[in-house]
Amino acid sequence: MTPEQQQRARLTRSAAYASISVAVLLAGMKLWAVWQTDSTAMLGSLADTSLDLIASIATLIGVWIAAQPADEDHRFGHGKAEALAAMFQIVLITMSALGLAYRAIDQWLAGSRVAAAEEGIVVSVIAIAATLALLAWQRHVISRTSSIAISTDHLHYKSDLFLNLAVIAALALDHFADVAGADPLFGFAIALWLAWGAWRAAGEAIDHLMDREWPEERRRDFLEVLARHPELRGVHDLRTRTSGAHDFVQFHAAVDGSMSVAEAHRVMDEIEERIEQEFPGVEVLIHPDPEGMVNEEGVAAEELLPDRN
Repeated sequence: MTPEQQQRARLTRSAAYASISVAVLLAGMKLWAVWQTDSTAMLGSLADTSLDLIASIATLIGVWIAAQPADEDHRFGHGKAEALAAMFQIVLITMSALGLAYRAIDQWLAGSRVAAAEEGIVVSVIAIAATLALLAWQRHVISRTSSIAISTDHLHYKSDLFLNLAVIAALALDHFADVAGADPLFGFAIALWLAWGAWRAAGEAIDHLMDREWPEERRRDFLEVLARHPELRGVHDLRTRTSGAHDFVQFHAAVDGSMSVAEAHRVMDEIEERIEQEFPGVEVLIHPDPEGMVNEEGVAAEELLPDRN
């Protein structure tokens, strides 16, 4: 494992441990608050925090597995473990949203009111402060690692800020302003918010699992690096993908057909060196072709180097 990969593993694990610690603290406080207030919105917040704890443990397992080096059975590494951990979180978030929506509708029909409010508001304020601190550290880790598992965890905890604000509003309206139905209404709104967050998070996780191509801007930057080599005559059949912390690229490189095998090998080594400088850690597979030889069809046959059609 390279020093960069070791540093990434340390950062992602630290973010996962921080998430678990915050979830344990908040779950304990919210359990007490639910007992004191009998609030549907607070119960929803407790359910969400309990799932946060389970999801954070799954994230820790996911980033730990993803950090393991490639082995005989997993020659491309274990990076997709992060996407699997993210999908597990998404399933939990969806289940939480459905359960909370059912509870909110039931409480609305029954005309239930909260028993108290002060305790729930205090707990929610503390939860907001703890969540803000966690989000700050997660943003730092994401900026350094681009971890999809931590990104999904970050999205979930970011939604918690709005969730806790909604709980405060629900308790205040129901208990102090005597607005009937405010608590289950806010509880249902929280359920919709959770479901929307799960839907958005699922897209990125699925992209990783389905080996989606790099964003167009990054592919363009990659091709610009290749175009700087004077002996490279063309590039086609470029394929890219990301798996956890690992990026993979393969393409066909056209060179002068009169080159010897040794000369072509030298050119490939020089191209790989340039790629490593601009895209550290990317695993590259290059297939050299004599200039003008394109056996592929369709998109794979398209010439990709700028101004070389």
